[in-house]
Amino acid sequence: MATHEFQTEVSHLLNLIIHSLYSHKEIFLRELVSNSSDALDKLKYLTLTDENLKQLEFEPRIDVRFRDPAEHGNDSEPATLTVADTGIGMNDQDLVENLGTIARSGTKEFLGKLSGDSRKDANLIGQFGVGFYSAFMVADKVEVITRKAGEDKAWKWVSDGQGSFEISPAERDTQGTTVTLFLNDEGKEYASRWQIEQVIKKYSNHIAFPIYLSYLKKEYDDEGKEKSTVPATEQVNSAAALWKRPKNELSDEDYAEFYKTIGHDSEDPLLHLHTKAEGTIEFTTLFFVPKKAPFDMYQVDYRPGVKLYVKRVFITDDEKELLPSYLRFVRGIIDSEDLPLNVSREILQQNRVMTNIRNSSVKKILGEFERLAKDEQEKYLEFIEQYNRPLKEGLYQDFGNRETLMELVRFKSTKVEGWTSLAEYKERMGEDQKAIYYITGSNEQVLRSSPLLEAYKKKDIEVLIMADDIDEIVVPSIGRYKDVELKPVNRADAGDDLKDEGDKEKAESSKDLVEKIKAALGERVKDVRVSVRLSDSPSCIVVDDADPTMQMQQIMKAMGQTDMPEVKPILEVNPDHPIVAKLKDLSDEELVADSAILLLDQALLVEGASVKDPVEFVQRLNRVMQQALK
Repeated sequence: MATHEFQTEVSHLLNLIIHSLYSHKEIFLRELVSNSSDALDKLKYLTLTDENLKQLEFEPRIDVRFRDPAEHGNDSEPATLTVADTGIGMNDQDLVENLGTIARSGTKEFLGKLSGDSRKDANLIGQFGVGFYSAFMVADKVEVITRKAGEDKAWKWVSDGQGSFEISPAERDTQGTTVTLFLNDEGKEYASRWQIEQVIKKYSNHIAFPIYLSYLKKEYDDEGKEKSTVPATEQVNSAAALWKRPKNELSDEDYAEFYKTIGHDSEDPLLHLHTKAEGTIEFTTLFFVPKKAPFDMYQVDYRPGVKLYVKRVFITDDEKELLPSYLRFVRGIIDSEDLPLNVSREILQQNRVMTNIRNSSVKKILGEFERLAKDEQEKYLEFIEQYNRPLKEGLYQDFGNRETLMELVRFKSTKVEGWTSLAEYKERMGEDQKAIYYITGSNEQVLRSSPLLEAYKKKDIEVLIMADDIDEIVVPSIGRYKDVELKPVNRADAGDDLKDEGDKEKAESSKDLVEKIKAALGERVKDVRVSVRLSDSPSCIVVDDADPTMQMQQIMKAMGQTDMPEVKPILEVNPDHPIVAKLKDLSDEELVADSAILLLDQALLVEGASVKDPVEFVQRLNRVMQQALK
């Protein structure tokens, strides 16, 4: 027997791990099963490539067993948990290098990165290959018996994690490794069939090798009383990562059943996308889009729907960095061959491999949406009804894929029923049309009735109806679509496109009227102008090109920006409307003032703004009605 001392920094590391460095101590079992899976992967490869090992009898499996002293009537003995595999195994030198020095060249770097934040530090463990030592969170002592493939000798490694370990000769019938944990008070709960099975199914269900759990099965007599216990062993994982299987072996039903399991959904998915990337970076993805939008899609604390695996080992299902937030409705799997275990949020943001996987995944997903829009239009309309708004968020967030997203988003229109695309709008544009026009607001029906659309309808110019509150933020950021400007009809300069020869004369003849109304309104408005966009309504409001619209002002206030300077609207009046025309010759200054202010207030109400003083508004309306009823 030989006793070895851990390096000083390793002792420090062990102390940190033992004192709950891991966020969830159950991860120790994932680490041990993952190590076994890696050992099996390595030996499987060698039995195919190494001439000395090709004849080796190799039955890849992982066995988990436990001993609960209470079941044996002896509470004085410690509870144990054992994980054994038939993998590549280790010799005495490997034990010193792998379990004695831990991350060898990386240990000092690891310690240098420790921040004191236990959750963040835990995420570094897998990256530096020290996950085995998470066992000391739940065990007072760890014993490893191992035999390297192709060698006859077996070795035992024992440590209590207090600064040293012992290595001595041992016996083992086959190659592989057996890790036995002598559980402490923190770990006794894992000497339980149900607890072990739950953890394995959660983290390691799709390990490609079978995991068997041994336990004492209770037998009962005819009266239902326990009469004895017998040893039993059963496989507790599926041992087949569905996403790793060739697509031609899988049916739509296979995909649907798998989706229901990971998506916690009773309905089949709207679509699925299964991709395997090979080359410099190897990874597999299997994505699903639910038929109905997740209930928490618009909540800040939404639950991400993509699970990350590394070599079929579950890593996380709570990481929002796997896909951009505008694709948060996507469910599925990313399985990388190149990422480290315990990839933290910080590592995900900086890791080149993850960046490539993410970028590739986004392009594949958007490409599938494009295919759906082209080949399965009815299904795409189902998709748009649920996910149009998140795609619009992408226009604002994802500049690199903006062109693709501009082809995918849909809008309502004054010209066609249902949804239309920017491409379809552009095809319908008249030869002399200068821009793609749109109107924003919070209610589609109110927007369709807006006075701002009157001249566009009269001139047969299509206007896009944008009733999502996000449109007010997103669409101005786009600017142009294929060299055509997107122009809001509630901006002052949009009216310039509608002018003809008669409008100039009308403006000249209405100068006195405009001045009269402007004097009556005073500081309430930025300006008063003759409108070229009204035909049936007496007035409307627009905003100056540099000012936020009424909709944007409401959004900013809802976001807590209550200290915004007041933005004054521009009032446009229709001199051909009887109400406005009568003001021209009206000499009663009080009635002119009341009428002018009512023209402004009604225009504000149509735009969704509230009247500042409802009592004053009603009093003014009553005075004007009294005059009209004389």
